Amino acid sequence: MEKKKKETAIVYSQKETANGIFDMWIETELARSAHPGQFISIYPKNEATLLPRPISICEVDEKKERLRVVYRIAGTGTKEFSGYEAGDSISILGILGNGFPLEAVEGKKVFLIGGGIGIPPMLQLAKELAYANQKAGRDNSNIQIILGYRNELFLQEDLKQYGQVYIATEDGSMGSRGTVMNAIEDNCLKAEVIFSCGPMPMLRAIKEYAAKNGMTAYLSLEERMACGVGACLGCVCKTKEVDHHSFVHNARVCTDGPVYLAEEVDI
Repeated sequence: MEKKKKETAIVYSQKETANGIFDMWIETELARSAHPGQFISIYPKNEATLLPRPISICEVDEKKERLRVVYRIAGTGTKEFSGYEAGDSISILGILGNGFPLEAVEGKKVFLIGGGIGIPPMLQLAKELAYANQKAGRDNSNIQIILGYRNELFLQEDLKQYGQVYIATEDGSMGSRGTVMNAIEDNCLKAEVIFSCGPMPMLRAIKEYAAKNGMTAYLSLEERMACGVGACLGCVCKTKEVDHHSFVHNARVCTDGPVYLAEEVDI
């Protein structure tokens, strides 16, 4: 596993892509070791804000010199980040977490399911699965991308480059009305493997759906994190196995996760 590294990076660009949703590219050496589903922690400059904010990696550029993060303003830390401009310094820690096991697909039909701010990790994941298809001489018909939004859309055009995109919105203004599960049902979609990230109710529904249909599902858990390195035990989740650190049935999402085989976690 790559050693975690804290470094001062540079903001390459930033824009607001939807209401309260910001899209930032960061120039950093950490891009060389980033894997789909992993994340970085960004440190606010405001001294009154002590803890870093964990943000999923959305994309890595072709030269592996920049990381892209897409995040929602949720508090003082992310509000500060939204004001950064090109050329600003930014303090980050990474690369963190385990990421998605791409080898679980290998040409199988797959659902990439993202809900809300769980959508960004799907982009680099789709990109690498499409690249694996290209190397194997396959098309991308096995990559089915299901996205759940409240109302405003983001990243859907980026994702369309790598697979078929299906959308669900709460009010039905775009795609299926309801949740990602409604989009799967409405479009009669089938798959063998699921990679997912999003709010807990969505992940619970995916876990139940996968068990009912005999599918392999990987869930990326969105937990509040403090230290980001497994020391504080602030982001534990219940598991089938005993954790070697705390010796109880839990795991630290920031280090053991955030991606888990669905049957391994009690959510």
